[in-house]
Amino acid sequence: MDRNKENSMHKRLIVFALASALAIALAASAFAVGPPADSSKQTKLGLYVTAKEAYDMWSANKDKVKILDVRTPEEYSFVGHAPMALNIPSMAWTGVFNPERKAFGLKPNEDFVDEVKAKFMQDDAILVMCRSGQRSAAAVNKLAQANFTKVYNIVDGFEGDMEKDKNSPNFGKRSVDGWRNSGAPWTYDMDTALVHQSK
Repeated sequence: MDRNKENSMHKRLIVFALASALAIALAASAFAVGPPADSSKQTKLGLYVTAKEAYDMWSANKDKVKILDVRTPEEYSFVGHAPMALNIPSMAWTGVFNPERKAFGLKPNEDFVDEVKAKFMQDDAILVMCRSGQRSAAAVNKLAQANFTKVYNIVDGFEGDMEKDKNSPNFGKRSVDGWRNSGAPWTYDMDTALVHQSK
């Protein structure tokens, strides 16, 4: 191959790489929302999407956009999950009931960041989901500390926020927004390539 053809091919590869990077950046900016009012859903990186926007962003670029579900494997399995979401829990279920909180306790997954590093590159576009956007915000912050740069919090999570209207038959239930209520696909089916498996 002569030098002119080689230079021409090299230039085309550079243009293609730049065009791809620009397309990802434009797609991300088209879907990103501002910071949530709930400070527990805010992150150091300041990158946010709703569940519907997360699905649209993934659909527009399935090779470059990844969805990470940081709920416990129990939630992922029994409540349902996005069919393309990789499950790496940021917290683990303890099985110990906390009567003050009226809930079972969770403890940090000490291997969370290492497990994410094993599956993702630090410059991957990662959309992080939990139940309602709070644990995912904490997970995004852990990943930011580990030098991940394009990590978005899915602010309404998988189940969404609780209905606050006392006159609604769904009062107190997680029926407001969220992946499950957005029209995006979800499933109970377990894909062994995506399910978190304890060591």
